[in-house]
Amino acid sequence: MKILDRINELARLEKTRDLTKEEKAEQAQLRKEYLEDFRKNFRSTLLNTKVVDQEGRDVTPEKLKREKEK
Repeated sequence: MKILDRINELARLEKTRDLTKEEKAEQAQLRKEYLEDFRKNFRSTLLNTKVVDQEGRDVTPEKLKREKEK
């Protein structure tokens, strides 16, 4: 959570004063890294998800099944 802690620290700082160019660049880079990690983890979660109906039948969308096979 080091990245998120620093993003939040910069956001709090931004509320009290303008960030320097270096701080803005760092904030942008950290946000980019955080989003990349979030998307990677979310994709992994989706690829490990199986959808079943009330009768217990697998109703996982075909698109998701194809992605799992890759």
